[in-house]
Amino acid sequence: MQILKARVEAISPLTEFVYKVLLKPQQDAEFSAGHYLQLVLGEKDKRAFSIASSPSNKQQLELHIGASGADSYAMQALEHLKTAHIDGTEVDLEVGLGISQVRPEQARPIVLLAGGTGFSYVKSMADHLAEINYEQPVLFYWGVKEESALYAKAEMEAWAASKKNFQFIPVVEHASDAWQGHTGYVHQAVMKDIISLEPYSVYMAGRFNMIGIVRDDFINHGANRDFMYADAFAFIK
Repeated sequence: MQILKARVEAISPLTEFVYKVLLKPQQDAEFSAGHYLQLVLGEKDKRAFSIASSPSNKQQLELHIGASGADSYAMQALEHLKTAHIDGTEVDLEVGLGISQVRPEQARPIVLLAGGTGFSYVKSMADHLAEINYEQPVLFYWGVKEESALYAKAEMEAWAASKKNFQFIPVVEHASDAWQGHTGYVHQAVMKDIISLEPYSVYMAGRFNMIGIVRDDFINHGANRDFMYADAFAFIK
């Protein structure tokens, strides 16, 4: 873990409830794709957020924070960042946390699965895999409730078009009649597309209750528990 101070460079809306935050650390940030950081509000008050940027960009950290009135955890963190941005003060960070970073040395096909703003966790890995010219198939599934939540759809379509072994598959739970892609729950789309998950490494991010269900369903669909990764596993049985 690395303790850093960082300046808040920009805060911009991605959707009505999701904000992109750009942080410039005082010194190079050291982390792996799939790691998260903690925003330190107080000695016993630390808020965890996935790092959306690639580890190759050591001078800028990108966060995607889903915050609404109903989510005080994220909203309070966002207000802390906004105040620092306005005042020109720095925020305290703990960087390089987690045990679910991407492991390209395994040289296995990869499923990246995200629910909602869990997208930021797998985006860092997707960008990193592109940068290192990963040669195995990489399937990126992003599940949202409505189409309007696919705030990075064009960016990820460009990512998928960059290499023949990359695929981006958005999944909309409550789709309009005009939607032509996958619908329903994101992990069920994975099981529909892939006969068996046995050869895959699987990286997952989303709500804890979602990840528990996905883990069990994927194991029943052939996934090897030793090649399934989610920081949520540390908090669920």
